Amino acid sequence: MKKLYSLLLVVLLTVGVLAGCAEKKDQVNEDNKSSVEKKTAEITYPLTITDATQTKVIIEKKPEKIVSLIPSNTEIAFALGLDKEVVGVSDFDNYPESATKKEKVGGQEINLEKIISLKPDLVLAHASSAHNSEAGLQQLKDAGITVLVVNDAQNFDQVYDSIDMIGKATGETAKADEMITGMKAKLAEIKAKAAGIKEKKKVFVEVSPAPEIYTPGKNTFMDQMLSVINAENIANDQEGWIKIDQEAMIKRNPDVIVTTYGYYVKNPAEQVLSRKGWETVNAVKNKQVVDVNSDRVTRSGPRIIEGVEDLAKAVYPEVFK
Repeated sequence: MKKLYSLLLVVLLTVGVLAGCAEKKDQVNEDNKSSVEKKTAEITYPLTITDATQTKVIIEKKPEKIVSLIPSNTEIAFALGLDKEVVGVSDFDNYPESATKKEKVGGQEINLEKIISLKPDLVLAHASSAHNSEAGLQQLKDAGITVLVVNDAQNFDQVYDSIDMIGKATGETAKADEMITGMKAKLAEIKAKAAGIKEKKKVFVEVSPAPEIYTPGKNTFMDQMLSVINAENIANDQEGWIKIDQEAMIKRNPDVIVTTYGYYVKNPAEQVLSRKGWETVNAVKNKQVVDVNSDRVTRSGPRIIEGVEDLAKAVYPEVFK
C-alpha cells in the first residue's frame, strides 16, 4: 500500500510538472507572437535606410513589387516570404524553384527597359556590381524607382546585416530577426561540434579546375568558414582569391580537397584524383576529394550556414554525419 501511495505521488507530481511546462510553453508562444506583432507594428512608412553606398534611401510605403538584381538578394527576399512581391530577378537566379519562373531582368548588364516595365516599388541592387551599374541604377532612380544597394557581405555578421536591411526595407523585420536568430543558433551548433575535433585537417579548396586553379586565401569568406569548422586552409598565408602554384600546393599535402565547380564540370572529384603529379597528396591517396554546392558556400544569403555544414561534412564526415 505504501508503494502504491508513493507511485501515485510520483504520477501526480509528474502531471503537475508537465502541466506547468505546457503552461510555460503556451506563455512563451504567446510572448513570441506578441513580439512578432509588436515588431510588425513598429514598421512605419515612409522610412529611411542608409544603404551600402552610404545613400539615404527613402521608402515611401511597403513595397508591393520588387526586382532583385542578384541571387543572394533574391534568396533573402523569398526566405522572408516575399514570393508574390518579387516580380523580377537576375538571369543567374536558380533558387528557390519559384524564383526561376519570375521575369528575367539581365545578368552582368541589367535590362533597364524590362525593369521599368515591371513598375517595381523597390529594386534590390548589390554593392558588388553597383559601381559598374551606376549609370543604369541612376536611370532607374530618375524613372521614380527606389533603388536600395545591399552590402557585399564578406563575413557572417555582414550576411546578417544584409538580411536585416532587406527585412526593414520590405516591412518584414520580424521574419528577418527570426531568420538571423536561427542562422546564428545553427552556426553555434556547428562551432560547438567542431570544437571537439582534436586533429585538425589541412584543406585545399578549388573554386576553378585545372589548369588555372584558383583558391581562397585569408580574408575571404571561405577561409572564415574553414576556421569555423576547425580546419586549416593551406592557402591561408596568401591574400584573397589567388591562382595557385600546383607544386606549392602539392608540397603542403592537404588531407582533403574540396571543389566547388561541379555545376559546370563533370565529375570534378575524378578529375582531381586522376590529375598528374598529385598522386602523393594525402587527399588523393585516401580519395578525400569532395565537391560541394557552390551556391550554398558562396552566396551571402540564408543558405550560407547550410554551406558551412556542407564543408564540415566534406572535411569531417566522421563528426558531421
